[in-house]
Amino acid sequence: MALTSTVYNFDIALNDSDRGVYESLSLRVALHPSETMEHMLTRVLAYCLEYEPGIAFSKGGVSDGDEPPVSVAHPDGRIKAWIEVGLPDAERLNKASKAAERVAVYTHRNPATLKKQTAGQRIHRVQEIEVVAIDRRFLEELVPLIDRRTSLELTVTGGQLYLTTGGQALTGAITEHRLDSPA
Repeated sequence: MALTSTVYNFDIALNDSDRGVYESLSLRVALHPSETMEHMLTRVLAYCLEYEPGIAFSKGGVSDGDEPPVSVAHPDGRIKAWIEVGLPDAERLNKASKAAERVAVYTHRNPATLKKQTAGQRIHRVQEIEVVAIDRRFLEELVPLIDRRTSLELTVTGGQLYLTTGGQALTGAITEHRLDSPA
């Protein structure tokens, strides 16, 4: 018998002063059986940090190899931003940068690992690929606070995440890197 995904519902008050984005989001997110909570939460945070009209999670979730986990589409359907999560391989990043105007990778892992695994590989427009690392400690502290229905207040300012849920307040950094810069 195949394992099924677990669905989580998030009500998020997003206050991203770095980008001037203030929204109330209601997200249904499937946790795939092979996915860790840290990975799923990185997807949710990537969605929030990239939020703009046209943003969506992939229809197939993490098991869909042809679509990005998160994307932003133009009204005519062209891919404006292809957002990867975790440690995608060079072939996937090459495909993404040919298909989209912009590619970003959000990771809960050490960005040096991604740089090392893709070093020397052929990746279209590698110098333009952004890597955003989310503080691992922040995610580890957040995991036990997540229920199947969770309300969050997320504030982003100065490259810092301030999150409140269930009376608990967490703070963590996001750091930006370039895929082609030295590890």
